[in-house]
Amino acid sequence: MPIRVAAIQLDSRDDRDANLAALEHWILAAAGDGAKLIVTPEYTDVRGDAQALRAAASPIPGEVTGRIAALARRTGCWIHLGSMHERLADQARLGNSGITFAPDGAIAARYRKAHLYDAVVDGVPYRESADFAPGEHLQTVEAAGLTLGLSICYDLRFGELYRTLRGRGANVLVVPAAFNLHTGRDHWETLLRARAIENQCYVVAAAQIGGAGPGLPCLGRSMMIDPWGTVLACMPDRTGYIMADLDPERVAALRAGLPAWEHRRTDLYFRNADGTAAA
Repeated sequence: MPIRVAAIQLDSRDDRDANLAALEHWILAAAGDGAKLIVTPEYTDVRGDAQALRAAASPIPGEVTGRIAALARRTGCWIHLGSMHERLADQARLGNSGITFAPDGAIAARYRKAHLYDAVVDGVPYRESADFAPGEHLQTVEAAGLTLGLSICYDLRFGELYRTLRGRGANVLVVPAAFNLHTGRDHWETLLRARAIENQCYVVAAAQIGGAGPGLPCLGRSMMIDPWGTVLACMPDRTGYIMADLDPERVAALRAGLPAWEHRRTDLYFRNADGTAAA
């Protein structure tokens, strides 16, 4: 049975309360349109400089998760908070953490961004690792009749992560992001469609748009893509949400007709030319 899913596009700034108020508006609207699962972008809670991020960070559970849990209970929806700034008890850096909430408000899954964006883009250096601690595990979760494989933004460039999530049963890959405009205009859609095609999964990509940070203005262009690589919905250049009906039976049928997963030569991968295991 198809499940109606929404991806919200935000322009979060440095006022956490205003950002969460905007999020509430769009969650209630999407739920009113029949969404059973709602996905929000990376940095849903706040975007800004390092000082603003640290001031707005919250533990898990805490104030931010409490507000989203209340929305899940109010709407009866599954809500995947794409990421928030998690205050970690054991170190100075923050966690860039995604949280899945069940309709009763319970936290069903947590994922901390594994790959941190240390790069120079159009001459501007950006070091996510200076402010954030990387996650140490991957995560899938059963939600609204779907098996979600969780990721965040820069993770999108690492195909091995998504192959692992597919191997763990994912049929939907969730990609909340604050993808910068400079790289996003050339890479965003291409990478999203590639992850859908190679893993024969739906992709739900909820994105930030606009703003100056952290780092650079964000592309937006939230998308929902089917396991054939077809774009089902693309958000215009504004805040709001897109929706699509995701059908697990379509995933199963496509995988049966083109069983590329079973054709993998795992006996050859990650080996040196002499046959020894690669480091």
